Amino acid sequence: MMLTIRKCLKSNFFDLDYFVNASSKTYWRAFSSPEVSHFERASIIHQEEKLTDPRNKSNFDVLVARVNVGNSDNEVFQSLLHDQLCNAIQPSDDLINKLLHRFKDDWKSALGIFRWAESRSDYKLTLQAFDTMVDILGKAKQVDQMKSLLKEMCEGHLITLNTIGKVMRRLAGAGNWEYAVRTFDELATYGLEKNTESMNLLLDTLCKERNIELAREIFLELKSHIPPNAHTFNIFIHGWCKVNRVDEAHWTIQEMKGYGCHPCIISYSTIIHFYCRQYNFGKVYELLDEMDAHGCPPNVVTYTTIMSFLTKAGEFKEALEIAKRMESVGCRPDVLFYNSLIHTLGRAGQISEAVYVFKEEMPKTGVSPNTSTYNTMIAMLCHHAQEQNAFDLLKEMETSGHCKPDAQTYYPLLKLCFKTGKVDSLLNQLLDEMVHKHYLSLDLSTYTLLIHGLCRANKCEWACQLFEVMTSQDIIPQYQTCLLLLDEVKLKNMDDAADRIQAVMKKL
Repeated sequence: MMLTIRKCLKSNFFDLDYFVNASSKTYWRAFSSPEVSHFERASIIHQEEKLTDPRNKSNFDVLVARVNVGNSDNEVFQSLLHDQLCNAIQPSDDLINKLLHRFKDDWKSALGIFRWAESRSDYKLTLQAFDTMVDILGKAKQVDQMKSLLKEMCEGHLITLNTIGKVMRRLAGAGNWEYAVRTFDELATYGLEKNTESMNLLLDTLCKERNIELAREIFLELKSHIPPNAHTFNIFIHGWCKVNRVDEAHWTIQEMKGYGCHPCIISYSTIIHFYCRQYNFGKVYELLDEMDAHGCPPNVVTYTTIMSFLTKAGEFKEALEIAKRMESVGCRPDVLFYNSLIHTLGRAGQISEAVYVFKEEMPKTGVSPNTSTYNTMIAMLCHHAQEQNAFDLLKEMETSGHCKPDAQTYYPLLKLCFKTGKVDSLLNQLLDEMVHKHYLSLDLSTYTLLIHGLCRANKCEWACQLFEVMTSQDIIPQYQTCLLLLDEVKLKNMDDAADRIQAVMKKL
């Protein structure tokens, strides 16, 4: 299949034939030379898919390939319903969950798949699938569709507090405060109770969307018949800090004491995080002392937060002192702490110490590295031009068995290609690994890096191909990226490409 596409496209700029898109579309458009139109590319891929024996595909791949992205949910449903191969597939909970996750940003495809699974007499959708579908519709602001699904769930007695939580969060996120509050008021119609847990869910939803004044008003109305708990006040502490009203957060700590609730690590750590964001480390140290005085010692999350912000502020020595302070009180480190410590050491130029923490200290304390640990190490090694060590670490990561590379893993390696001038050889290899070996999609930052780097490397034809694929995936480019690429194509008299770029710029 790949060989045939190469012969058809005869592309000299990229060695990838098509991408499996991990977000919403079945396949990425084929990379091709500029003279091959989008229609011809789509036709080539379509013909190649016909030649592929579906028996060699998994059930997941078969169903994904049958989804025509962009169609209505009913069209997707009907196409699956009348497809013999799809009907021969036995749905399972795992399969449906994976499909809904695959199309989580494409509500029409997700709902079509959901309806297809629901129509099967030999399968019953799980509560998790219903909740996921509610969340997908809410995220897409398809309120009417979401209400319709809720009604269906209510008739089947499938609605839980978790379902209501998703509904309220999505409604609040869309600015539909009134309906979010009404959903809480109508809990009884869903067979649910107004209690401390459900009240906290509503308050948390409102506070996270920065509507803390409304949350406070509702709390004052409900507190006489629904008793608050420590979590209620922690929600408000977080909410006040989120809107930069730390005095109210401090006052809330006193208020919770009046209700017989004791401030905990979460209460103090939330305010500490606020002061860290303000780089007010004097207040941070005061709160650390206050926590110790009230018998509420900081935990690893607290220390990690402080160390991370000190590093952001360039206070590397103080950041490393926090790590020593944590060790001195016997607080056990976790993988997030080590990730932050390695990053701090790297920023401080202490490369050998960072490598020691990764290779010696983490295994000794029984903490396994995760993808972020490897990403931090690889980024540090790339920044300090230790190319071979970075690639050795990538190989180690691939064979580790407990974590796999993601798009962020490759970002510093791609950047290194442009820095070392290894664009033609190494860049192709890395992108091929990302797509065909690890099935990764490129995000906005990666596209931006590639397009800018290729323009500077005098390879604007390749950059144009990436730009077209990027925009076809509904990834909106930065204006500066468009401007840079436009200048490059104009220098090469690529008028058609210039027109397409300008058309995109008009929509920004």
